[in-house]
Amino acid sequence: MTRTSDLLIVGAGVVGLAHAVEAVERGLTVTVLERDGHAVGASVRNFGHGCLTAQTGDALRFATRGRGTWLRLGAEAGFGVAECGTVVVARSAEERAALEQLAAARGDDVELLDPARVVDRVPVARDGLHGGAFLPRDLRVEQRRAVGAIATWLAARPGAEIHFGCPVHDIDAVGSGVGSGGAGIGAAAGGGDGPVAVRTGRGEFRAHRVLLCVGHDLDRLVPGVADDAGLRRCVLQMLQVRPHTPLTIGPAVLTGSSMLRYPALSGTAGAAALRERWRTERPELLDAGVNHMLTQLPGGDLVVGDTHHYDRTPDPWTDETLDDLLLAETRALLGTGVDVVARWRGVYADAPGEFLIRPVAPATTAVTVTSGIGMTTAFGLAPAVLDRVL
Repeated sequence: MTRTSDLLIVGAGVVGLAHAVEAVERGLTVTVLERDGHAVGASVRNFGHGCLTAQTGDALRFATRGRGTWLRLGAEAGFGVAECGTVVVARSAEERAALEQLAAARGDDVELLDPARVVDRVPVARDGLHGGAFLPRDLRVEQRRAVGAIATWLAARPGAEIHFGCPVHDIDAVGSGVGSGGAGIGAAAGGGDGPVAVRTGRGEFRAHRVLLCVGHDLDRLVPGVADDAGLRRCVLQMLQVRPHTPLTIGPAVLTGSSMLRYPALSGTAGAAALRERWRTERPELLDAGVNHMLTQLPGGDLVVGDTHHYDRTPDPWTDETLDDLLLAETRALLGTGVDVVARWRGVYADAPGEFLIRPVAPATTAVTVTSGIGMTTAFGLAPAVLDRVL
């Protein structure tokens, strides 16, 4: 008979695993259920960028709190985590002003760079450079290995078990008589000490508390909750490219379009002025929701992105003109040609606010990062959630 765990987590992406790691380290027994055979979602389709400094509010607090956990797990679980920071490249006076305003607000967390020092740190084209900034506290995570390595590390901890290929069908408080309401999960919200029965395609599991960490697929399990939260999917077009000239790029690289998306920068007067100018000069970047940035994979290829499209049920088609836009921006930034090695669509949950933490059934809570910063915030979010629900 399956044990009754202290905590059961649905979803083995970075958010679910972060909660499992935190729970095990608090001495709890933990079961993680994942419908796929291995990680294929947002946790591996990203830049591997721990973007701490450009956050504000709870996101900044969670990112800062989780930074040490990333470094420790990288060493213990055997995947790369580098304290190499981020370089933000300014190619206009407005972009330079935004970085100066960020530096004034954040002090030592932002080091302003003149054009020569930008090029010393990252191999970008010198033409049109107005300078930049170095964000030393940001991290680079080996994103295509991290989640699998953490799952393996976690499965070896006493009190933890992970089941892949295990889709959840129904969750009820044992003996409660709560119906599935057509959604598979009881509609009653809130407490109780359990146990809770979690029925899957591979049998029943029980736990005293359940967390749903299923990202943008929350509407597959609790559509009413997703409706109330205004949850939709954000679809990204992303590329893996190989530069014609071999390059070494340690930090993540952000550009002016990034300043329009990350809150610590987008709230500056410089970013507001940039947006106004681009409404006339570069409306295609705004229309596509471009955040042009890049990171380097271990073999030397670059992950380049990304565009943003929002819908509850997005169409499956990609738009080649958006890839062309990203490639043109990349060639201009680096001053070299690039060849496309792979293309993919990232998907993450989007809703007003940055985090959705909500009771959805007896002893069952949904936890979703609704702003595309799960990699950055998960290990600081998890302690706050467990403090709240346990």
